[in-house]
Amino acid sequence: MPTEHDQPADTANSADKAAPLAGKHRAPPCTLVIFGAGGDLTKRLLMPALYNLSSDGLLDDSMQIVGVNHGERDTGEFRNELSESLRKFAADRASTFHTSQLNEKAWDWVVQRLQYFAGEFESDDTFESLKQLLSKMKTGNVVFYLAVSARFFRPIVEHLGRAGLLKEEDGNFRRIVIEKPFGTDLASAKDLNDHILGYASESQVYRIDHFLGKDTVQSILAVRFANALFEPVWRREYIDHVQITAAETIGVEGRGRFYEQTGAFRDMVPNHLFQLLGMIAMEPPNSFSAKSVRDKKAEIFDAIQPLSARDVVFGQYEAGPAGPGYRQEPDVAPDSRTETYAAARVHIDNWRWAGVPFYLRTGKRLAARRTELSVHLKTVPFRLFRDTPVDRLTPNVLTLRIDPAHGTTFDFNVKVPGPVMQVGAVQSSFNYGDFFAERANVGYETLLYDCMLGDETLFQRADSIETAWAAADPVLHPEGAPLDVHGYPAGSEGPAEADALLAADGRAWRPLGDSRKKS
Repeated sequence: MPTEHDQPADTANSADKAAPLAGKHRAPPCTLVIFGAGGDLTKRLLMPALYNLSSDGLLDDSMQIVGVNHGERDTGEFRNELSESLRKFAADRASTFHTSQLNEKAWDWVVQRLQYFAGEFESDDTFESLKQLLSKMKTGNVVFYLAVSARFFRPIVEHLGRAGLLKEEDGNFRRIVIEKPFGTDLASAKDLNDHILGYASESQVYRIDHFLGKDTVQSILAVRFANALFEPVWRREYIDHVQITAAETIGVEGRGRFYEQTGAFRDMVPNHLFQLLGMIAMEPPNSFSAKSVRDKKAEIFDAIQPLSARDVVFGQYEAGPAGPGYRQEPDVAPDSRTETYAAARVHIDNWRWAGVPFYLRTGKRLAARRTELSVHLKTVPFRLFRDTPVDRLTPNVLTLRIDPAHGTTFDFNVKVPGPVMQVGAVQSSFNYGDFFAERANVGYETLLYDCMLGDETLFQRADSIETAWAAADPVLHPEGAPLDVHGYPAGSEGPAEADALLAADGRAWRPLGDSRKKS
Protein backbone atom coordinates (compact mmCIF):
# COMPACT_ATOMS: atom_id res chain seq x y z
CA MET A 1 0.00 0.00 0.00
CA PRO A 2 1.24 3.55 -0.63
CA THR A 3 2.56 5.50 2.32
CA GLU A 4 2.24 9.16 3.14
CA HIS A 5 5.82 9.54 1.89
CA ASP A 6 4.63 8.42 -1.56
CA GLN A 7 2.17 11.30 -2.00
CA PRO A 8 3.35 13.42 -4.98
CA ALA A 9 3.98 17.11 -4.50
CA ASP A 10 1.11 18.89 -6.16
CA THR A 11 3.33 21.69 -7.39
CA ALA A 12 6.17 19.59 -8.80
CA ASN A 13 7.59 21.21 -11.92
CA SER A 14 4.54 23.46 -12.27
CA ALA A 15 6.81 26.42 -13.02
CA ASP A 16 8.23 24.56 -16.02
CA LYS A 17 4.87 23.38 -17.28
CA ALA A 18 4.12 24.05 -20.94
CA ALA A 19 1.28 26.39 -21.88
CA PRO A 20 -1.76 24.54 -23.25
CA LEU A 21 -2.05 24.08 -27.00
CA ALA A 22 -3.79 26.87 -28.88
CA GLY A 23 -7.55 26.50 -28.62
CA LYS A 24 -7.26 24.05 -25.73
CA HIS A 25 -7.48 24.40 -21.99
CA ARG A 26 -6.20 22.18 -19.23
CA ALA A 27 -8.29 19.24 -18.12
CA PRO A 28 -10.02 19.72 -14.76
CA PRO A 29 -8.27 18.54 -11.59
CA CYS A 30 -8.71 14.79 -11.14
CA THR A 31 -7.13 11.57 -9.94
CA LEU A 32 -6.58 8.86 -12.54
CA VAL A 33 -6.77 5.37 -11.03
CA ILE A 34 -5.39 2.71 -13.39
CA PHE A 35 -6.33 -0.88 -12.65
CA GLY A 36 -3.75 -3.10 -14.35
CA ALA A 37 -0.93 -0.60 -13.87
CA GLY A 38 1.73 -3.26 -14.44
CA GLY A 39 0.30 -4.36 -17.79
CA ASP A 40 1.31 -3.80 -21.38
CA LEU A 41 -1.50 -1.34 -22.10
CA THR A 42 -0.37 0.95 -19.30
CA LYS A 43 3.28 0.88 -20.35
CA ARG A 44 2.89 1.13 -24.12
CA LEU A 45 -0.14 3.41 -24.46
CA LEU A 46 -1.44 5.10 -21.31
CA MET A 47 1.89 6.36 -20.00
CA PRO A 48 3.08 7.64 -23.39
CA ALA A 49 -0.31 9.34 -23.82
CA LEU A 50 -0.03 11.01 -20.39
CA TYR A 51 3.50 12.08 -21.23
CA ASN A 52 2.30 13.64 -24.50
CA LEU A 53 -0.57 15.42 -22.72
CA SER A 54 1.92 16.72 -20.17
CA SER A 55 4.19 17.96 -22.98
CA ASP A 56 1.20 19.81 -24.47
CA GLY A 57 0.33 21.42 -21.14
CA LEU A 58 -3.15 19.86 -21.02
CA LEU A 59 -3.05 18.29 -17.54
CA ASP A 60 -3.86 20.13 -14.32
CA ASP A 61 -1.04 20.59 -11.81
CA SER A 62 -3.06 18.91 -9.07
CA MET A 63 -3.55 15.72 -11.08
CA GLN A 64 -2.48 12.47 -9.43
CA ILE A 65 -2.13 8.98 -10.89
CA VAL A 66 -2.66 5.85 -8.82
CA GLY A 67 -1.54 2.56 -10.35
CA VAL A 68 -3.38 -0.46 -8.92
CA ASN A 69 -1.94 -3.90 -9.55
CA HIS A 70 -1.23 -7.32 -8.04
CA GLY A 71 2.04 -7.75 -6.21
CA GLU A 72 3.90 -5.69 -3.66
CA ARG A 73 6.34 -3.03 -4.78
CA ASP A 74 7.00 0.51 -3.68
CA THR A 75 6.24 3.67 -5.61
CA GLY A 76 9.91 4.25 -6.40
CA GLU A 77 10.17 0.88 -8.15
CA PHE A 78 6.95 1.58 -10.04
CA ARG A 79 8.22 4.95 -11.25
CA ASN A 80 11.58 3.52 -12.31
CA GLU A 81 9.94 0.67 -14.20
CA LEU A 82 7.67 3.01 -16.16
CA SER A 83 10.52 5.45 -16.84
CA GLU A 84 12.71 2.69 -18.24
CA SER A 85 9.82 1.40 -20.34
CA LEU A 86 9.00 4.84 -21.75
CA ARG A 87 12.60 5.65 -22.65
CA LYS A 88 12.92 2.34 -24.47
CA PHE A 89 9.60 2.96 -26.20
CA ALA A 90 10.77 6.41 -27.33
CA ALA A 91 14.01 4.98 -28.72
CA ASP A 92 12.24 2.14 -30.53
CA ARG A 93 9.29 4.19 -31.75
CA ALA A 94 10.78 7.57 -32.60
CA SER A 95 8.08 7.96 -35.27
CA THR A 96 5.43 7.97 -32.54
CA PHE A 97 7.16 10.66 -30.49
CA HIS A 98 8.85 12.29 -33.53
CA THR A 99 12.04 12.24 -31.48
CA SER A 100 14.11 9.54 -29.80
CA GLN A 101 14.77 11.79 -26.80
CA LEU A 102 12.19 12.35 -24.08
CA ASN A 103 11.28 15.77 -22.80
CA GLU A 104 12.54 14.96 -19.32
CA LYS A 105 10.69 17.86 -17.70
CA ALA A 106 7.36 16.70 -19.13
CA TRP A 107 7.97 13.09 -18.07
CA ASP A 108 9.22 14.10 -14.62
CA TRP A 109 5.99 16.06 -14.18
CA VAL A 110 4.09 12.77 -14.70
CA VAL A 111 6.50 10.70 -12.59
CA GLN A 112 6.12 12.97 -9.55
CA ARG A 113 2.38 12.32 -9.63
CA LEU A 114 2.64 8.53 -9.89
CA GLN A 115 2.09 6.25 -6.94
CA TYR A 116 1.68 2.52 -6.66
CA PHE A 117 -1.18 0.78 -4.87
CA ALA A 118 -0.99 -2.99 -4.35
CA GLY A 119 -4.29 -4.82 -4.31
CA GLU A 120 -6.30 -7.73 -5.66
CA PHE A 121 -9.04 -6.72 -8.09
CA GLU A 122 -11.65 -8.93 -6.41
CA SER A 123 -10.91 -8.14 -2.76
CA ASP A 124 -13.13 -5.93 -0.62
CA ASP A 125 -10.04 -4.79 1.31
CA THR A 126 -8.51 -3.33 -1.86
CA PHE A 127 -11.43 -1.04 -2.47
CA GLU A 128 -11.87 0.03 1.14
CA SER A 129 -8.19 0.99 1.29
CA LEU A 130 -8.48 2.73 -2.08
CA LYS A 131 -11.46 4.68 -0.75
CA GLN A 132 -9.40 5.89 2.19
CA LEU A 133 -6.56 6.94 -0.11
CA LEU A 134 -8.86 8.86 -2.47
CA SER A 135 -10.51 10.65 0.45
CA LYS A 136 -7.14 12.26 1.17
CA MET A 137 -6.74 13.58 -2.35
CA LYS A 138 -7.24 17.29 -2.94
CA THR A 139 -9.80 16.66 -5.68
CA GLY A 140 -12.91 14.52 -5.54
CA ASN A 141 -12.88 13.99 -9.32
CA VAL A 142 -11.76 10.47 -10.19
CA VAL A 143 -11.39 8.52 -13.44
CA PHE A 144 -11.15 4.74 -12.98
CA TYR A 145 -9.38 3.20 -15.99
CA LEU A 146 -9.84 -0.56 -16.37
CA ALA A 147 -6.68 -1.56 -18.25
CA VAL A 148 -7.32 -5.19 -17.33
CA SER A 149 -8.50 -8.44 -18.83
CA ALA A 150 -12.23 -8.42 -19.66
CA ARG A 151 -12.90 -10.98 -16.93
CA PHE A 152 -12.19 -8.27 -14.34
CA PHE A 153 -14.64 -5.67 -15.72
CA ARG A 154 -17.61 -6.96 -13.74
CA PRO A 155 -15.93 -7.49 -10.34
CA ILE A 156 -14.05 -4.18 -10.42
CA VAL A 157 -17.16 -2.14 -11.26
CA GLU A 158 -19.16 -4.08 -8.67
CA HIS A 159 -16.56 -3.45 -5.95
CA LEU A 160 -16.30 0.22 -6.89
CA GLY A 161 -20.07 0.55 -6.59
CA ARG A 162 -20.35 -1.36 -3.32
CA ALA A 163 -17.53 0.71 -1.80
CA GLY A 164 -19.36 3.93 -2.72
CA LEU A 165 -16.53 4.99 -5.02
CA LEU A 166 -18.88 5.79 -7.90
CA LYS A 167 -21.04 8.25 -5.98
CA GLU A 168 -20.87 11.74 -7.45
CA GLU A 169 -21.14 14.26 -4.64
CA ASP A 170 -20.41 17.97 -4.15
CA GLY A 171 -20.14 18.55 -7.89
CA ASN A 172 -17.36 16.00 -8.35
CA PHE A 173 -17.36 13.41 -11.14
CA ARG A 174 -16.61 9.70 -11.00
CA ARG A 175 -16.04 8.00 -14.37
CA ILE A 176 -15.15 4.50 -15.54
CA VAL A 177 -13.16 3.80 -18.71
CA ILE A 178 -13.64 0.28 -20.07
CA GLU A 179 -11.51 -1.20 -22.83
CA LYS A 180 -12.72 -3.67 -25.42
CA PRO A 181 -13.67 -6.45 -25.75
CA PHE A 182 -17.03 -5.32 -24.43
CA GLY A 183 -18.72 -8.70 -24.53
CA THR A 184 -18.13 -11.53 -26.98
CA ASP A 185 -21.61 -11.57 -28.53
CA LEU A 186 -24.99 -9.88 -28.10
CA ALA A 187 -26.02 -11.81 -24.98
CA SER A 188 -22.74 -11.20 -23.13
CA ALA A 189 -22.68 -7.51 -24.12
CA LYS A 190 -26.22 -7.03 -22.81
CA ASP A 191 -25.35 -8.86 -19.60
CA LEU A 192 -22.21 -6.74 -19.08
CA ASN A 193 -24.10 -3.50 -19.77
CA ASP A 194 -26.86 -4.48 -17.33
CA HIS A 195 -24.31 -5.34 -14.67
CA ILE A 196 -22.30 -2.13 -15.05
CA LEU A 197 -25.37 0.09 -15.22
CA GLY A 198 -26.51 -1.45 -11.96
CA TYR A 199 -23.69 0.43 -10.25
CA ALA A 200 -23.09 3.48 -12.48
CA SER A 201 -25.15 5.70 -14.76
CA GLU A 202 -24.64 5.65 -18.53
CA SER A 203 -23.07 9.12 -18.32
CA GLN A 204 -20.33 7.74 -16.06
CA VAL A 205 -19.31 4.89 -18.39
CA TYR A 206 -16.76 5.55 -21.14
CA ARG A 207 -16.45 2.49 -23.42
CA ILE A 208 -13.24 3.15 -25.28
CA ASP A 209 -12.31 2.21 -28.85
CA HIS A 210 -8.77 3.42 -29.56
CA PHE A 211 -9.47 3.63 -33.31
CA LEU A 212 -11.57 6.70 -32.56
CA GLY A 213 -8.59 8.37 -30.89
CA LYS A 214 -6.75 8.66 -34.20
CA ASP A 215 -6.80 12.15 -35.74
CA THR A 216 -7.27 10.64 -39.18
CA VAL A 217 -10.43 8.83 -38.05
CA GLN A 218 -11.86 11.98 -36.50
CA SER A 219 -11.03 13.88 -39.69
CA ILE A 220 -13.55 11.72 -41.58
CA LEU A 221 -16.29 13.98 -40.23
CA ALA A 222 -14.39 17.10 -41.35
CA VAL A 223 -13.83 15.71 -44.85
CA ARG A 224 -17.51 14.86 -45.17
CA PHE A 225 -19.20 17.83 -43.60
CA ALA A 226 -16.76 20.73 -44.14
CA ASN A 227 -16.53 20.35 -47.93
CA ALA A 228 -19.40 21.12 -50.32
CA LEU A 229 -17.75 18.85 -52.89
CA PHE A 230 -18.43 15.60 -51.03
CA GLU A 231 -21.66 15.64 -49.07
CA PRO A 232 -24.01 16.14 -52.08
CA VAL A 233 -22.74 12.88 -53.66
CA TRP A 234 -22.47 10.96 -50.38
CA ARG A 235 -25.47 8.73 -51.14
CA ARG A 236 -26.70 5.75 -53.10
CA GLU A 237 -27.44 7.75 -56.26
CA TYR A 238 -23.70 8.38 -56.76
CA ILE A 239 -21.78 5.85 -54.67
CA ASP A 240 -21.34 2.31 -55.95
CA HIS A 241 -19.79 0.77 -52.85
CA VAL A 242 -17.46 1.43 -49.92
CA GLN A 243 -14.42 -0.60 -48.80
CA ILE A 244 -13.04 -0.51 -45.25
CA THR A 245 -9.69 -2.21 -44.67
CA ALA A 246 -7.63 -2.85 -41.54
CA ALA A 247 -4.73 -5.03 -42.68
CA GLU A 248 -1.66 -6.01 -40.67
CA THR A 249 1.62 -7.62 -41.71
CA ILE A 250 2.29 -9.01 -38.22
CA GLY A 251 0.93 -12.28 -36.89
CA VAL A 252 -0.51 -12.87 -33.43
CA GLU A 253 2.83 -11.90 -31.85
CA GLY A 254 2.78 -14.28 -28.89
CA ARG A 255 -0.91 -13.69 -28.18
CA GLY A 256 -2.01 -17.09 -29.42
CA ARG A 257 -3.91 -17.93 -26.23
CA PHE A 258 -5.98 -14.72 -26.51
CA TYR A 259 -6.50 -15.08 -30.24
CA GLU A 260 -7.68 -18.67 -29.99
CA GLN A 261 -10.58 -17.44 -27.84
CA THR A 262 -11.32 -14.39 -29.97
CA GLY A 263 -10.46 -14.55 -33.66
CA ALA A 264 -10.29 -11.74 -36.20
CA PHE A 265 -14.05 -11.26 -36.56
CA ARG A 266 -14.81 -10.71 -32.87
CA ASP A 267 -11.61 -8.74 -32.36
CA MET A 268 -12.18 -6.22 -35.15
CA VAL A 269 -15.53 -6.24 -36.96
CA PRO A 270 -18.30 -5.38 -34.43
CA ASN A 271 -16.12 -2.69 -32.86
CA HIS A 272 -13.26 -1.10 -34.84
CA LEU A 273 -14.60 -1.63 -38.37
CA PHE A 274 -18.19 -0.85 -37.45
CA GLN A 275 -16.96 2.36 -35.81
CA LEU A 276 -15.30 3.37 -39.07
CA LEU A 277 -18.46 2.41 -40.95
CA GLY A 278 -20.47 4.59 -38.57
CA MET A 279 -18.24 7.61 -39.25
CA ILE A 280 -18.43 7.20 -43.02
CA ALA A 281 -22.17 6.40 -43.19
CA MET A 282 -23.85 8.47 -40.46
CA GLU A 283 -26.31 11.23 -41.26
CA PRO A 284 -25.08 14.80 -40.66
CA PRO A 285 -25.53 15.68 -36.97
CA ASN A 286 -26.91 19.07 -35.98
CA SER A 287 -23.73 19.76 -34.01
CA PHE A 288 -20.58 18.00 -32.84
CA SER A 289 -22.03 17.54 -29.38
CA ALA A 290 -21.66 14.06 -27.95
CA LYS A 291 -25.41 13.38 -28.05
CA SER A 292 -25.85 14.52 -31.66
CA VAL A 293 -22.91 12.52 -33.02
CA ARG A 294 -23.68 9.38 -31.01
CA ASP A 295 -27.37 9.51 -31.91
CA LYS A 296 -26.53 9.51 -35.62
CA LYS A 297 -24.05 6.67 -35.26
CA ALA A 298 -26.61 4.67 -33.28
CA GLU A 299 -29.11 5.11 -36.12
CA ILE A 300 -26.61 3.60 -38.57
CA PHE A 301 -25.86 0.59 -36.38
CA ASP A 302 -29.58 0.02 -35.95
CA ALA A 303 -30.03 0.06 -39.75
CA ILE A 304 -27.34 -2.57 -40.46
CA GLN A 305 -28.94 -5.75 -41.75
CA PRO A 306 -27.91 -8.81 -39.71
CA LEU A 307 -25.01 -10.58 -41.39
CA SER A 308 -25.49 -14.03 -42.85
CA ALA A 309 -23.05 -16.78 -43.82
CA ARG A 310 -23.16 -15.70 -47.47
CA ASP A 311 -21.93 -12.23 -46.47
CA VAL A 312 -18.83 -13.35 -44.56
CA VAL A 313 -15.52 -15.07 -45.37
CA PHE A 314 -13.08 -16.37 -42.77
CA GLY A 315 -9.43 -17.12 -43.43
CA GLN A 316 -6.35 -18.33 -41.55
CA TYR A 317 -2.76 -17.64 -42.58
CA GLU A 318 -0.59 -20.57 -43.53
CA ALA A 319 3.16 -20.80 -44.10
CA GLY A 320 4.10 -18.39 -46.87
CA PRO A 321 6.56 -15.69 -47.96
CA ALA A 322 6.11 -13.81 -44.67
CA GLY A 323 6.75 -16.74 -42.35
CA PRO A 324 5.12 -19.72 -40.62
CA GLY A 325 1.41 -20.36 -40.41
CA TYR A 326 -0.95 -19.52 -37.56
CA ARG A 327 -1.03 -23.12 -36.35
CA GLN A 328 2.73 -22.99 -35.80
CA GLU A 329 2.39 -20.00 -33.45
CA PRO A 330 2.90 -20.54 -29.68
CA ASP A 331 -0.26 -21.46 -27.70
CA VAL A 332 -2.23 -22.23 -30.88
CA ALA A 333 -3.88 -25.63 -31.34
CA PRO A 334 -2.34 -27.66 -34.20
CA ASP A 335 -5.82 -28.16 -35.66
CA SER A 336 -7.12 -24.66 -34.86
CA ARG A 337 -10.11 -23.34 -36.81
CA THR A 338 -9.73 -19.79 -35.49
CA GLU A 339 -9.88 -17.16 -38.20
CA THR A 340 -7.06 -14.64 -38.58
CA TYR A 341 -8.86 -12.94 -41.49
CA ALA A 342 -12.46 -11.83 -41.86
CA ALA A 343 -14.25 -10.15 -44.73
CA ALA A 344 -17.88 -9.07 -44.64
CA ARG A 345 -20.44 -7.55 -46.99
CA VAL A 346 -22.60 -5.19 -44.98
CA HIS A 347 -25.90 -3.62 -46.07
CA ILE A 348 -27.44 -0.56 -44.44
CA ASP A 349 -31.20 -0.42 -44.77
CA ASN A 350 -31.95 3.30 -44.89
CA TRP A 351 -32.75 5.94 -47.54
CA ARG A 352 -29.16 7.11 -47.99
CA TRP A 353 -27.47 3.73 -48.38
CA ALA A 354 -30.05 1.16 -49.57
CA GLY A 355 -28.41 -1.00 -52.24
CA VAL A 356 -24.86 0.22 -51.53
CA PRO A 357 -22.68 -2.60 -50.14
CA PHE A 358 -19.99 -1.86 -47.56
CA TYR A 359 -17.13 -4.36 -47.85
CA LEU A 360 -15.10 -4.80 -44.66
CA ARG A 361 -11.87 -6.78 -44.32
CA THR A 362 -9.29 -7.28 -41.63
CA GLY A 363 -6.51 -9.75 -41.19
CA LYS A 364 -3.03 -10.62 -39.99
CA ARG A 365 0.05 -11.59 -41.99
CA LEU A 366 -1.19 -9.77 -45.07
CA ALA A 367 0.78 -8.16 -47.90
CA ALA A 368 0.83 -4.69 -46.36
CA ARG A 369 -0.07 -2.79 -43.23
CA ARG A 370 -2.95 -0.51 -44.10
CA THR A 371 -6.04 0.99 -42.49
CA GLU A 372 -8.16 2.95 -44.93
CA LEU A 373 -11.64 3.68 -46.20
CA SER A 374 -12.27 3.97 -49.94
CA VAL A 375 -15.49 5.38 -51.36
CA HIS A 376 -16.08 4.14 -54.92
CA LEU A 377 -18.34 6.35 -57.01
CA LYS A 378 -20.47 4.95 -59.81
CA THR A 379 -18.98 4.90 -63.29
CA VAL A 380 -20.16 7.47 -65.80
CA PRO A 381 -21.88 6.50 -69.09
CA PHE A 382 -19.32 5.18 -71.56
CA ARG A 383 -21.05 6.11 -74.84
CA LEU A 384 -19.17 9.40 -75.19
CA PHE A 385 -15.84 7.55 -75.20
CA ARG A 386 -16.89 4.56 -77.32
CA ASP A 387 -14.89 5.66 -80.36
CA THR A 388 -11.74 6.50 -78.40
CA PRO A 389 -8.84 4.11 -77.64
CA VAL A 390 -10.27 3.41 -74.19
CA ASP A 391 -11.97 0.15 -73.24
CA ARG A 392 -13.10 1.31 -69.80
CA LEU A 393 -13.07 4.33 -67.51
CA THR A 394 -11.45 4.21 -64.09
CA PRO A 395 -14.07 4.81 -61.39
CA ASN A 396 -13.60 7.82 -59.14
CA VAL A 397 -12.39 6.62 -55.74
CA LEU A 398 -11.89 8.76 -52.64
CA THR A 399 -9.57 7.01 -50.17
CA LEU A 400 -9.14 8.17 -46.59
CA ARG A 401 -5.81 6.79 -45.33
CA ILE A 402 -5.71 6.26 -41.56
CA ASP A 403 -2.62 4.11 -40.93
CA PRO A 404 0.35 4.08 -41.40
CA ALA A 405 0.06 6.85 -44.02
CA HIS A 406 -2.14 9.78 -43.05
CA GLY A 407 -4.04 11.59 -45.77
CA THR A 408 -6.41 11.21 -48.71
CA THR A 409 -6.16 10.22 -52.36
CA PHE A 410 -8.64 10.71 -55.18
CA ASP A 411 -8.58 8.64 -58.38
CA PHE A 412 -10.06 10.29 -61.46
CA ASN A 413 -9.72 10.49 -65.26
CA VAL A 414 -8.00 13.07 -67.48
CA LYS A 415 -7.09 13.37 -71.15
CA VAL A 416 -3.71 11.91 -72.06
CA PRO A 417 -1.60 14.55 -73.85
CA GLY A 418 -1.59 14.02 -77.60
CA PRO A 419 -3.61 14.55 -80.80
CA VAL A 420 -6.36 12.03 -80.01
CA MET A 421 -8.93 11.82 -77.24
CA GLN A 422 -7.49 9.22 -74.90
CA VAL A 423 -8.40 9.06 -71.24
CA GLY A 424 -5.92 8.10 -68.55
CA ALA A 425 -6.29 7.46 -64.82
CA VAL A 426 -4.50 9.80 -62.41
CA GLN A 427 -4.42 10.28 -58.66
CA SER A 428 -4.42 13.40 -56.52
CA SER A 429 -2.96 12.98 -53.04
CA PHE A 430 -2.88 14.91 -49.79
CA ASN A 431 -0.55 13.96 -46.94
CA TYR A 432 -1.05 15.45 -43.50
CA GLY A 433 2.69 15.85 -43.00
CA ASP A 434 2.90 18.18 -46.01
CA PHE A 435 0.53 20.70 -44.45
CA PHE A 436 0.56 20.22 -40.69
CA ALA A 437 3.29 19.77 -38.11
CA GLU A 438 3.27 16.19 -36.87
CA ARG A 439 2.47 15.73 -33.20
CA ALA A 440 3.45 12.87 -30.95
CA ASN A 441 0.44 10.62 -30.65
CA VAL A 442 -0.23 7.01 -29.61
CA GLY A 443 -4.00 7.28 -30.14
CA TYR A 444 -5.04 7.61 -26.50
CA GLU A 445 -4.26 11.28 -25.87
CA THR A 446 -7.57 12.65 -27.14
CA LEU A 447 -9.55 9.89 -25.46
CA LEU A 448 -7.97 10.45 -22.04
CA TYR A 449 -8.30 14.22 -22.36
CA ASP A 450 -11.96 13.99 -23.47
CA CYS A 451 -12.80 11.64 -20.61
CA MET A 452 -11.39 14.12 -18.11
CA LEU A 453 -13.42 16.88 -19.77
CA GLY A 454 -16.56 14.76 -19.78
CA ASP A 455 -16.84 14.77 -23.59
CA GLU A 456 -18.43 11.44 -24.58
CA THR A 457 -18.37 11.99 -28.36
CA LEU A 458 -15.66 9.42 -29.12
CA PHE A 459 -16.93 6.79 -26.67
CA GLN A 460 -19.56 4.14 -27.26
CA ARG A 461 -23.01 4.02 -25.72
CA ALA A 462 -24.69 0.85 -24.50
CA ASP A 463 -27.29 0.87 -27.29
CA SER A 464 -24.65 1.17 -30.04
CA ILE A 465 -22.60 -1.65 -28.54
CA GLU A 466 -25.64 -3.92 -28.51
CA THR A 467 -26.91 -3.08 -32.01
CA ALA A 468 -23.44 -3.74 -33.43
CA TRP A 469 -23.31 -7.14 -31.74
CA ALA A 470 -26.87 -7.84 -32.93
CA ALA A 471 -25.75 -7.42 -36.55
CA ALA A 472 -22.77 -9.76 -35.98
CA ASP A 473 -24.55 -12.38 -33.87
CA PRO A 474 -25.86 -14.59 -36.73
CA VAL A 475 -22.24 -15.18 -37.79
CA LEU A 476 -21.11 -15.96 -34.25
CA HIS A 477 -24.06 -18.30 -33.59
CA PRO A 478 -25.03 -19.74 -36.98
CA GLU A 479 -28.10 -21.93 -37.25
CA GLY A 480 -26.21 -24.39 -39.42
CA ALA A 481 -22.56 -25.42 -39.56
CA PRO A 482 -19.87 -22.89 -38.56
CA LEU A 483 -18.30 -20.92 -41.38
CA ASP A 484 -15.46 -22.55 -43.27
CA VAL A 485 -12.00 -21.13 -42.56
CA HIS A 486 -9.99 -20.78 -45.78
CA GLY A 487 -6.21 -20.79 -45.88
CA TYR A 488 -4.07 -18.01 -47.32
CA PRO A 489 -0.26 -17.75 -47.50
CA ALA A 490 1.37 -15.48 -44.94
CA GLY A 491 2.27 -12.29 -46.79
CA SER A 492 -0.52 -12.55 -49.36
CA GLU A 493 -3.67 -10.46 -49.81
CA GLY A 494 -5.94 -12.95 -48.10
CA PRO A 495 -8.00 -15.97 -49.16
CA ALA A 496 -9.27 -16.28 -52.74
CA GLU A 497 -12.79 -16.69 -51.32
CA ALA A 498 -12.69 -13.07 -50.13
CA ASP A 499 -11.98 -12.00 -53.72
CA ALA A 500 -14.90 -14.13 -54.86
CA LEU A 501 -17.19 -12.35 -52.38
CA LEU A 502 -16.72 -9.11 -54.34
CA ALA A 503 -16.36 -10.74 -57.74
CA ALA A 504 -19.88 -12.15 -57.37
CA ASP A 505 -21.05 -8.51 -57.28
CA GLY A 506 -18.83 -7.48 -60.21
CA ARG A 507 -16.34 -5.70 -57.94
CA ALA A 508 -12.78 -6.20 -56.62
CA TRP A 509 -10.76 -5.26 -53.56
CA ARG A 510 -8.24 -2.46 -53.84
CA PRO A 511 -4.83 -4.21 -53.88
CA LEU A 512 -2.90 -4.06 -50.62
CA GLY A 513 0.54 -4.41 -52.15
CA ASP A 514 2.17 -3.39 -55.39
CA SER A 515 1.26 -6.72 -56.95
CA ARG A 516 -1.15 -9.49 -56.28
CA LYS A 517 0.53 -12.21 -54.21
CA LYS A 518 -2.16 -14.81 -54.32
CA SER A 519 -1.62 -18.52 -54.08
